[in-house]
Amino acid sequence: MPDARQNWFYGFLDLCLLALLRGGPDYGLSLTQRLVAAGVDEVPGGTLYPALRRLERQGLLASDSVASTSGPRRKYYELTPAGLRQLEQLVTQWHGFRATLDGVTRAAHPAEAGPTDSLTAVRRPERDR
Repeated sequence: MPDARQNWFYGFLDLCLLALLRGGPDYGLSLTQRLVAAGVDEVPGGTLYPALRRLERQGLLASDSVASTSGPRRKYYELTPAGLRQLEQLVTQWHGFRATLDGVTRAAHPAEAGPTDSLTAVRRPERDR
């Protein structure tokens, strides 16, 4: 069975890119390397660069082409004020989503469920026989 993390990650790529750029401007290859260092499988350029362009078209990122000492010019991306606001909203939504999933998945690992676990307090109705 394929690793579900990779599929899930693509759903959260925008959040990850905006979060990485919160620390300042960066370019594509460096963003990929930082994602890998964070434990994410390598994101192919055919996925990364369209996502960066889409975020730029949405006004969430701005870019600037900068000369490089080690090769061709690099396109650096940085958060716009709208991008920072979007990041803050996505982080809030992520925390709510994660809390919901944590509650649901605790039922699969009863040892991790606490006494106030909302799912353990709700019983499934008995089936009619």
